[in-house]
Amino acid sequence: MKSYGQFCPVAKAAEVFCERWTALIIRDLASGERRFSALQRGVPLMSPTLLSSRLKTLEAEGIIARRRGHTGGHWIYHLTPAGAEFAPIVMALGTWGQRWARRELEKGEIDLSLFIFAIEDTVDPTAFGARRTVVRLELTDQPKAKRLWWFLNESGRVELCVDPPGPEIDLYIAATLPDMIRIWRGDESYTRVLEDGRLEVLGPSSLRRAARRWLNASVLAHVKPANAPANAAT
Repeated sequence: MKSYGQFCPVAKAAEVFCERWTALIIRDLASGERRFSALQRGVPLMSPTLLSSRLKTLEAEGIIARRRGHTGGHWIYHLTPAGAEFAPIVMALGTWGQRWARRELEKGEIDLSLFIFAIEDTVDPTAFGARRTVVRLELTDQPKAKRLWWFLNESGRVELCVDPPGPEIDLYIAATLPDMIRIWRGDESYTRVLEDGRLEVLGPSSLRRAARRWLNASVLAHVKPANAPANAAT
């Protein structure tokens, strides 16, 4: 960790917080404790070696802590009280980015792994009530091996499945990956993309009505960009 060589509290905090990737690690831990593999999914361009090194640094600084999992075979990472105080800063950064940063997705930002990680983390499995509900998501522009994803919603929890969890599919959702990202980020409204025919939702009417709530866009989706176009509504 590089030092600014200043006693100023802003400089001291920035030495910890402003290292590349640190804000994203804190972003993911702010929503709950995670295993190393889950943290990797949130920063897919960060090497495992660098992630391990950064976690050790943050642990030494008292920002995160770790404990053994229930089986004892892996570590669980979580924020300490000091780390939790960084969470509002991360949220403020996200709010600024949503309002002022460019809105058009660049090719390198259309990241399938990160999107799947994001929606698995944010979907609302209670949207369908108490019933066991399987949602099949088809990303129509993706290669065959990465086109279909299944989400098992049961007992208030969601489980991502790379294979069908059973013969019954209750709800089908289909769109391109860029359109799904735009909906999740709040760049375009769910209703607009659905009406334009770029989003297809098939299933019983009760489940179709609940689909938007299930998708549960980003917590920052309501923040409109300073130059928001007319269709950027949540």
